[in-house]
Amino acid sequence: MAENLVVVSKVKKMVKEKGLRTGGDYVDALSKKMEEIVNASVAKVQADGKKKTLGAEDL
Repeated sequence: MAENLVVVSKVKKMVKEKGLRTGGDYVDALSKKMEEIVNASVAKVQADGKKKTLGAEDL
C-alpha cells in the first residue's frame, strides 16, 4: 500500500488509553482494511449508478 489511510497518532493514542500497545503491523493492516471498505463503497455506488456521493448507507 502506498499511503496510510489512518491517523497513526490517533490510533495509537486510542489503543494506549485502553491499556494496550500497537504492534508494528497493526496500523498497516488497519489502513488496508480501510482501503477495502472504501473500495467496496465506491463499487456499490458505481454499480447502482444513481448517485455520485458516498454516504453512511454505502458502508
